[in-house]
Amino acid sequence: MSASFEHYKIFYYVAKYKNITAAAKVLYLSQPTVSYAIQSLEKELNCPLFIRSKKGVTLTPEAKLLYKHVAKACAHIFKAEEELHAILNLTSGTLQIGASELALHRYLLPYLERFRHVYPDIKLTINTLSAPDAITALNAGLIDFAVIVASPYETYPELEVTELTTFQDVVVAGSKFSFLANRELHLSDLMNYPIITVTQGTSTRKYLEQIFLEHDLILKPEIEVTTTELIVPMVIRNLGIGIIPSRFASAALTEGNLYFLNMQEYIPPRNICLVRNEQHPLSVTGQKFVKLLSSSKEIYS
Repeated sequence: MSASFEHYKIFYYVAKYKNITAAAKVLYLSQPTVSYAIQSLEKELNCPLFIRSKKGVTLTPEAKLLYKHVAKACAHIFKAEEELHAILNLTSGTLQIGASELALHRYLLPYLERFRHVYPDIKLTINTLSAPDAITALNAGLIDFAVIVASPYETYPELEVTELTTFQDVVVAGSKFSFLANRELHLSDLMNYPIITVTQGTSTRKYLEQIFLEHDLILKPEIEVTTTELIVPMVIRNLGIGIIPSRFASAALTEGNLYFLNMQEYIPPRNICLVRNEQHPLSVTGQKFVKLLSSSKEIYS
């Protein structure tokens, strides 16, 4: 059978309206074109489909059977076209984003706000994941892309990684340890004081462990927290010394609640990155958001 969908579509409208003229009007086709398509379909199926009269057409028993199935098929196809049109025009759709806690709170939120303002009908699903979990979800096709913090010690050769912005980590202390602010310190000096870090297994913790390891030191924090944002209030209350992104500490440093510690060792900056898996092509919605991120690079300090 070689009948095209276009012929079945014409049949559908003729059967629906029981009138060739009405069907032609809906389809923006001439009456001869519609009549020819019906004749071609009848020839292909080897049976008459309509009994023609001055008032219109009457469906033959074979046409009634055919219409029962063609109507369902057309309904599905028309619905798919409608949904696709909505997605392409960004009046519908879903965007699944995986983001690390630090990347979400300190970088991504303004872009989510801007995107939501421009495309209010797009459903946003934000999954807060550690960087390793975000990469796993990305490779499994559970998210469209990931926005994570990456250190110089991490590489993802099988993925497409775009650096969005850079930030610097600093070492800070509360008033109890303010005497350290006037000294030139080494990482080994910090080992004599309580250190506060995030829990093991996170990208940030691996980054810090690697920095200490490069200087033949083993990082052994006395206090571990689940998120970086909890470190600042703990350091202010003199529970220990923290190593955090400078922006986390800026307000407290200005207010005099935190003290900057001058480290002699180089602490490499980290990047907030957009990570994609080319094996999972982005939807139009995803492409729009990625374009927004990529065209609005800022320096995170």
